[in-house]
Amino acid sequence: MIRLHVKAVLAAAAPVAPTLDQSRYLTQVMRLKLGDELLVFNGRDGEWRCTIAEVLKKGVILRAEEQVRPQTYGPDLELIVAVVKKARVETIVEKAAELGARRVRLVLTKRTNADRIRLDRLDAIAEEAAEQTGRLDVPPVDDPVKLDALLDGWEASPDSGRRLMFCDETGGAPAMSALRDAGEGPQDRKWSILIGPEGGFSPEEGERLRSLPFTTAVSLGPRILRADTAAIAAMSLWQAAVGDWEK
Repeated sequence: MIRLHVKAVLAAAAPVAPTLDQSRYLTQVMRLKLGDELLVFNGRDGEWRCTIAEVLKKGVILRAEEQVRPQTYGPDLELIVAVVKKARVETIVEKAAELGARRVRLVLTKRTNADRIRLDRLDAIAEEAAEQTGRLDVPPVDDPVKLDALLDGWEASPDSGRRLMFCDETGGAPAMSALRDAGEGPQDRKWSILIGPEGGFSPEEGERLRSLPFTTAVSLGPRILRADTAAIAAMSLWQAAVGDWEK
């Protein structure tokens, strides 16, 4: 059944107005008609079975019939990735949503050399991935910030309890399985995964990351990976080691 992410409140018998683009998708692409059913979620009220109640000249109106799943969330896992070329950033956002990231944060490093980022495009990619994968929320994509500013803010809030998993391509870091062996699962604390730019972090950035009390350096294996491959590999390994794949 078709799934659609909306902004509206979902409750029994509530009218729901999709955007014009979503309405066109439902009626012109998927050929839905009056009375047809679909699944709708908004990231707050769970998933609802809805019917098409009205077909207007500009858009459609849905009616929420019944909740089929209560609201749930995956582990509190963020993906933080250095901005790379547009196509690779789009792939990273799509796969992050598919793999359960709660949020995607973009950073600028000393070796960042990338195309202009369109956040509206990335938000749309995350939304579509959430619709297709059955999750009940859509991960937001944050505006890029400088890595130093991100770390400064982290250090200024030591009570947050969030750990930063630093994927260290220089060698010597333990494998991802060390997280599980150390008992550092999502039930213990919030996590973020940090992926560097093409060419890696600068020596100064790497030194700072390794020295911080809230970071855990891990290895992604013996090969140097592109940023998009590294993000997918890191999230997959994290999920397998300590994430909700264990459920």
